[in-house]
Amino acid sequence: MTDVIVRATGLRKSYGKTEVLAGVDLAVRRGSIFALLGPNGAGKTTTVRILSTLIDADGGTAEVAGHDVRTEPAKVRTRISLTGQYAAVDELLTGEENLLMMGRLLHLPRAPRKARTGELLERFDLVDAAKRPVKTYSGGMRRRLDLAVSLLASPEVIFLDEPTTGLDPRSRQDMWQVVRDLARTGSTVLLTTQYLEEADQLADQIAVLDNGRVIAEGTADQLKSTLAGEQVELHLADAGSYDEATRLFNGTALHKDPERRSVSVATGGSAAEVRLLLNDLADRAIAVERITLRRPTLDDAFLSLTGNKR
Repeated sequence: MTDVIVRATGLRKSYGKTEVLAGVDLAVRRGSIFALLGPNGAGKTTTVRILSTLIDADGGTAEVAGHDVRTEPAKVRTRISLTGQYAAVDELLTGEENLLMMGRLLHLPRAPRKARTGELLERFDLVDAAKRPVKTYSGGMRRRLDLAVSLLASPEVIFLDEPTTGLDPRSRQDMWQVVRDLARTGSTVLLTTQYLEEADQLADQIAVLDNGRVIAEGTADQLKSTLAGEQVELHLADAGSYDEATRLFNGTALHKDPERRSVSVATGGSAAEVRLLLNDLADRAIAVERITLRRPTLDDAFLSLTGNKR
């Protein structure tokens, strides 16, 4: 795969007796948006920290933009940027001053530094706020400025660790558009996120981590296709029927919600199949109040793959 710009093979990392990564393999295509999903503690942030040269792996290999992260970390750092979960900008400086200061730290000449600052302020819709102290910015504006700072050196690969944490829905939508624009202009984006909708909306490719391993990989549609094309959500009439239904579908139910007395199971979606299911439940004296048919979401695939039922 000649278009692979980030490659990891057999990455391992432990902290004491706790194994965080147990052999992670990744291949990220140039110019794509790649999402790492997984439960808390699955190893997403550790993977990003290894790929961005912040920590060393205990085993395995990784290359970014053709350079080994262990033996050529300085060369890797010239090709990447990393934006963490919280904005790392100086609140006492203005947005413009933050960009100019970082430009000086990157040894950008004066004229290109000023030109790049103006370009990024415009690109991230911060021109009107450029002269204001960052402490007066909203959360979404701080995140946009943080990302603008990370793009001063025009990196080939951008690591975003939960980029929309703490943002309101409108700011999250704005950030999604920024990420799409980055990929559209040729950057490669590798992001971690707790928002499954975010990966569904943005990612060209998704890897699901669980217990330090990649347990599934593909597009959002491919991951959804691991489930049946349709689901039947059964709303049971009483607590006894709910208990009987959960026993009947133990290990195969996609969702279980005791408060709503609902159980979701996979189905092909045909009327004949649904009728057979309801007849079987009636024969077992399991009372169904109503049913809802729906297509699986990335949430369903994620919960099924990681073994977390709800």
